[in-house]
Amino acid sequence: MSAPSRTPAAMPSRRLFLGAATATTMALATDLTLGARSAHAADSAYVMGYFTESPNGLGTDYGLHLAVSTDSLNWTPLNQNNPVVTPTAGAGGLRDPFIMRKRDGTFVVLATDLKGTDWGYNSQYIHVWDSPDLRTFTNYRRPRLHDMVTHSWAPEAFWDASRNQYAILYSSVNSSGHNVLMVNHTSDFTTVSAPQVFFDPGYDVIDGDMAVGVNGVNYLYFKSSRTGGLVGARSTSLNPGSFTPFSTSVAHGGTEAPTLVKSLTSNTWYLWGDTYTPNGVFYAWRTDDLASGTWTPVDQRLYTHPVNAKHCTIAPITGPEYTNLLARWGAPAWNRLKSYNYPARYVRHADYTARIDTYPFDPYTDSQWKLVPGLADASGVSFQSVSHPDRHLRHYDFALRLDLNDGTGAFAQDATFHRVAGLADASWSSFRSHNQPTRHIRHSGYALRIDPISTATDRADATFSVGH
Repeated sequence: MSAPSRTPAAMPSRRLFLGAATATTMALATDLTLGARSAHAADSAYVMGYFTESPNGLGTDYGLHLAVSTDSLNWTPLNQNNPVVTPTAGAGGLRDPFIMRKRDGTFVVLATDLKGTDWGYNSQYIHVWDSPDLRTFTNYRRPRLHDMVTHSWAPEAFWDASRNQYAILYSSVNSSGHNVLMVNHTSDFTTVSAPQVFFDPGYDVIDGDMAVGVNGVNYLYFKSSRTGGLVGARSTSLNPGSFTPFSTSVAHGGTEAPTLVKSLTSNTWYLWGDTYTPNGVFYAWRTDDLASGTWTPVDQRLYTHPVNAKHCTIAPITGPEYTNLLARWGAPAWNRLKSYNYPARYVRHADYTARIDTYPFDPYTDSQWKLVPGLADASGVSFQSVSHPDRHLRHYDFALRLDLNDGTGAFAQDATFHRVAGLADASWSSFRSHNQPTRHIRHSGYALRIDPISTATDRADATFSVGH
């Protein structure tokens, strides 16, 4: 689907968080919050929370989904990309999940009370769960944040040390007639203070995301209706009304849901945004100087988010937590292949022919493959379709197509390939034909075929990432 333009009745936000390095102990972890989430010395991996939407609704689900990553860029969906928990009250679904580690080391999950895209749905409540480890979710509740006849979109939280409480930040339309960022304070995410206007520059703003205490400055990024992109404001305090816009606006198409991220392993900051024109693609920008307010786009080759993921949140976790989440929910049995020189495109079948198409698309399962032992040689691989499990990719007259496995030796040979280091980038992959060993899988005019490889363009056409 394509989300509407941002008005007071438009779509709520998406958040990603890639972590922030600090040497604080677990008990003090939330004193230094970066992007409203904090890290501690033991953190070495990341967890993502999100809901899903696909263009025709085949991959749409308004429950909490999880994925994990060791580098914050390439993600492994858990539970076969199915939800791990779904709201049972209010609208019966969620958008904009947010995960934060609390000061006691456990997690809290917040989310918008909204199922689907009824932007006129009003809810003064948000969904909240507690979790010791993101393997179980307890104490589901819906605290009421205000009594206005409007929504409570994209809730996030951060620790406000000056008040010795958490702050819940969200978007609502108040008496001004446009969306502003509101704040309530709480100690337990059950009982909350009266709402206050946290940020109102005089025009519609949504999707607030915070980086607190960065060299004595607090940063707030938001979706601006004035620029149509992501804009930053800053303040030396956390007082409502104290933030002043300062940064250049960044966008890629219609972009919302900013997320500020400090790498766990470098001084780089990332700014993530979620697009709604087209709907469902994440873009990222980077800077080595958050105070500059200027950003450089990150190459899409460097990151891949889970299929159909929307409005994400990412929090740093420990190595054991990463391992335990994989053990509890399991990794997918399928992969997706991304083009090296067209990283917005993924390998899929359409009308039983193989090609690379721009993400997102439905049926999204057309781009999911099981890399099974080669049918003609177990040291190689064959590509079994998830949506058509009785069919494999094979070459025929050098073109790749999705055919029924007829059990013959000829089919097995045509459907077997050997995975080698990427011809354009050794950290990626290329696939050499088993029975035509001078040829590799490559795209030409977006269609897949096996060809001899000789030029730099050929090598780029024949290089793919294998991920989820």
